[in-house]
Amino acid sequence: QVQFVESGGGLVQPGGSLRLSCAASGSIFSIYAMGWYRQAPGQQRELVARISRDGSFNYADSVKGRFTISRDNAKNTLYLQMNSLIPEDTAVYYCNTYPPFLVWGRGTLVTVSS
Repeated sequence: QVQFVESGGGLVQPGGSLRLSCAASGSIFSIYAMGWYRQAPGQQRELVARISRDGSFNYADSVKGRFTISRDNAKNTLYLQMNSLIPEDTAVYYCNTYPPFLVWGRGTLVTVSS
């Protein structure tokens, strides 16, 4: 069974940057589109960014121009570069296929606060 392990979260001041990584236990990246999702306290999980098998991507309006999604199929790893972070980006970030149909990992917490 494929498992996702997200990492790279932490506490950052507004305007700062973080780079998230998602390692998958199986060789799935070359087969499926992948996505980064986030869930803020008291809110539903939402799609932040997605990337197809061939590298084309799409972003939620709230992160356009600030976040960049990328993938390394050889390493079975998905990345999310987050710049110009704002408090509204505070959430637990998860990766999964797009659309999501595999078991969710534990996620990685991103806290944007001064």
